Amino acid sequence: MDFATIFRLEENLNLDRKTLVFLRWIAIFGQIFSVNLVYFFLDLNFPVMLCHVVILVGFLTNIYLQFGLKVTLLKDLYSSSFLMYDIIQLSVLLFLTGGIFNPFAILLIVPTIVSSTFLSMGSTIILGSSTIIILFVLTFFNMPLPGMEEYVLSFPNYYVTGILISLIIGLIFLSYFGIRFAGETKKRSEALNKLQEVISKEYELESLGGQAAAAAHSLGTPLATITVVAKELKKEIGNDKEYSKDIDLLISQTKRCSEILKKISKKQIEEDNFLSTIKFEDLLQEIIDSFKETSSKQIELVVDNDQNKIAIRRTPEIIYGLRNFIGNAVKFSKSKVKITLRSDKKIIEIKINDDGPGIPEDIIEKIGEPYIKSKSKELRSNSGLGLGTFLGKTLLERQNAKLLFKRNSDLGGALVIISWSAKSLTNS
Repeated sequence: MDFATIFRLEENLNLDRKTLVFLRWIAIFGQIFSVNLVYFFLDLNFPVMLCHVVILVGFLTNIYLQFGLKVTLLKDLYSSSFLMYDIIQLSVLLFLTGGIFNPFAILLIVPTIVSSTFLSMGSTIILGSSTIIILFVLTFFNMPLPGMEEYVLSFPNYYVTGILISLIIGLIFLSYFGIRFAGETKKRSEALNKLQEVISKEYELESLGGQAAAAAHSLGTPLATITVVAKELKKEIGNDKEYSKDIDLLISQTKRCSEILKKISKKQIEEDNFLSTIKFEDLLQEIIDSFKETSSKQIELVVDNDQNKIAIRRTPEIIYGLRNFIGNAVKFSKSKVKITLRSDKKIIEIKINDDGPGIPEDIIEKIGEPYIKSKSKELRSNSGLGLGTFLGKTLLERQNAKLLFKRNSDLGGALVIISWSAKSLTNS
């Protein structure tokens, strides 16, 4: 992550106003309860009225946030301003009630954690840095919280230092976790949106094909009528060459339109039959042939004891998924890709081997995540193991497939094993 990324304020980074209002109400009523409990029931003497004034200001700001603002989402800068106020308000309360020795000092890190989850990195750094500075100030400057019977609580220096360090470590750790969690959530959301786009486009193409066939069928009757009428007109005209020539042109063009529409209808019927009857061997061969047209690498299909030659639906999910993994094998291989098909009454299995560099150890466990970064120079120079693999894996799993990735195959490169139970395919 570079500095430009860290300090930019993204326009799409927003915090839901209702979420922030709810969190602040929890904090405010928690403060009211804690202050009064300690003062009236534990009999600890501290400036309780001043504490109530500080809480009242927070109460009024939250009233404004809930009823005064008419927006649903708060922009990054606006959200961070409210969170900064919460840090300052809580730090004043802590100053009046013992500083970091107050057990509720841990709550001072909450606004930064909220920022790390919903807001930009820049806002999180500003809030986190401010919190650390305030923690240092509260360590050395505070109104001591007296114990019962007017005894002032005191702690050894090592204990004070330990509290300060633990709060700072907790702040950094939880903020980092929030940043990573939010980042991964955003990536997966984007990837799922891309997945939905792929599926929508595939089904849109299928729909267009069906509409074309329907149009061809509907236009056939009026074209036939035009042809019949034109021929009758030609008989009526007789030897008039001027009009006869035009009618012949009309008949020929009508015939041409009919032939085009017949081809469209025929093609659609053939595709529909193919969709419902294709076998894995035929599907794999079709995909392999498409790569052979653009690649000089050797792509071999081996059928190993294919006992269960069931016909499957040629779904966009299976086609896209298989194309993705075969395409990756072709891309990263040196010269050879081997695809093995094996099936019996219980299972159908496809193995995709290549003689490339294999899958690096640092990403073998991350295969299938939306965005992957590898230390391998060869993999960094080629795309294909990130979003595309995520989409392919997700699409195949939606069709009841199980996927297994291994670092090295018989050819020395990567190995991808895709399998289905025969029952799951026949029922899908």
